[in-house]
Amino acid sequence: MPAAIPSPGSDSLDIGSLELRAYGLMIALGVLAAAWLFARRFTQRGHSPELASSVTVWAVVAGLIGSRIYHVITDWKTYQGNWGEAWQIWEGGLGIPGAVSAAAAVMWVYARQKGIPLSDIADSVAPALPLGQAIGRWGNWFNQELYGRPTDLPWALEIDPEHRRFQYLDDETFHPTFLYECIWNLALVGALLWIGRRFTLKPGRLFGLYVLGYSLGRLWIEFIRVDFASELAGVRVNIWVMLALILGSVAFLLWNRGSDGDSGAGEAVPEEPDADEATPEEPENISLET
Repeated sequence: MPAAIPSPGSDSLDIGSLELRAYGLMIALGVLAAAWLFARRFTQRGHSPELASSVTVWAVVAGLIGSRIYHVITDWKTYQGNWGEAWQIWEGGLGIPGAVSAAAAVMWVYARQKGIPLSDIADSVAPALPLGQAIGRWGNWFNQELYGRPTDLPWALEIDPEHRRFQYLDDETFHPTFLYECIWNLALVGALLWIGRRFTLKPGRLFGLYVLGYSLGRLWIEFIRVDFASELAGVRVNIWVMLALILGSVAFLLWNRGSDGDSGAGEAVPEEPDADEATPEEPENISLET
């Protein structure tokens, strides 16, 4: 068999007598990394560390609930007749669009109650989200899920027979879509941080760029995935969702354009004259009627 990335022999990590589910552990590590970067950027905007912690707690709780609801709704056939498994998060199944949507809704309410600009939260969290997503995706490696079409590329991923779909039982290696998404998200983190430093953007625009960048990456990855997923009109539901997010983010960025600029040497803005300085009198209008 050609060189390939092996899958873990177990979906848990044993530390002495303590057994940790690897999926949950990677999600937790992703949340911690995202919370760290968000707090760093949020406090740089003049907000207190306590407010950053409060925002993080509400966002994480809302995100976890929203992500699971999204997964169950879009993959409801998986739980048909056995709805007790719908909340077994440790088995995998957290939908990122649901997490972001639920967290955004809660943050909108929170920002209004606290009297802080929602854009301060949105633009602070924009590069933090893909950082957390990049780390959390490694939970799918432990669970042997979210893989792509069969391939014999050197970076192909081995999938055990019990985790393969029946039409791929004779195939041993597949595209590691979890790894593709991880790399894409890390590149997106770097791009957003660079854009935020290089340009002066209108409030909320950096978050719009995150939505666009993430959706574009997720779209092409969805096209090569072959793991089970609910479909609409013969197309994976997540593909429809990503297309909607791409259109929505492009519309927002076009509507929100206008005052972005280079954060380096910008154009000089003429100073307003002091109120107590004498200003020249306007000349009288002269009629030139004939």
